[in-house]
Amino acid sequence: MSLHKHYRTLGSTGMSLSPLGLGTVKFGRNQGVKYPSHFDLPSDQQIRNLLAQAQDLGINLLDTAPAYGISEERLGPLLAGQRADWLICTKVGEEFSNGESSFDFSAQHTKRSVERSLQRLGTDYLDLVLVHSDGNDLQVLDGEVYPTLQQLKQQGLIRAFGLSGKTIEGGIRALELGDCAMVTYNLNEQAERPVLDFALSHNKGILIKKALASGHLCVAGEDPVRKGLELVLGHDAVTSAIIGTITPAHLSQNVQAALAVLGSQE
Repeated sequence: MSLHKHYRTLGSTGMSLSPLGLGTVKFGRNQGVKYPSHFDLPSDQQIRNLLAQAQDLGINLLDTAPAYGISEERLGPLLAGQRADWLICTKVGEEFSNGESSFDFSAQHTKRSVERSLQRLGTDYLDLVLVHSDGNDLQVLDGEVYPTLQQLKQQGLIRAFGLSGKTIEGGIRALELGDCAMVTYNLNEQAERPVLDFALSHNKGILIKKALASGHLCVAGEDPVRKGLELVLGHDAVTSAIIGTITPAHLSQNVQAALAVLGSQE
């Protein structure tokens, strides 16, 4: 039972991603998050076990961010000696401290944020860096952050960049100017589908956030995970759906559901 044979290429980047990625917000933050119930942060050993399980299941994409509390700091030591086994996606733009988010899209902050992520994660390059938008997508993209990421890409510090946005217009602009976009798309929210359609026709990468509506999906009489993944993985633009969990059973169930969906699409 593995996703290995179902890897998808992220647009024109040449990077081959598992159709499910492991979201790590729960590794580092349990304040101000939109999950149905409270949770305690896992121990280092629990994270180590989950990473090993994810690898065995064929997952090669890790999604983290400075706004995910101490996620990056925890991942760095736990990934020692495994860098070649993972594609790491992190973010710039949003910070989270003292229970509150703040945003800074300046060139200076963008460079400093990437350098800090490299240090925390114990690596000399990042596979993917996304701009964590505050919702004003077009305004953010018209500023310094995208040109700065382009420079960092030319310097070899990042391999690809894009936007984790909140609007159709922002998603499309992000794809025109960058490599990929992270989009909300699930059974409850499909407003950003035009971004997926644009990506498909322009060979750009798409990552899906909230694929299972942050655990809020409910489908009468059917498996909500399978039904949710049928929608998400059924769109040819989608490279990978990010699923955040710290529960081994949930991780296994998610991969089983994805394999059932992918098998039925063949």
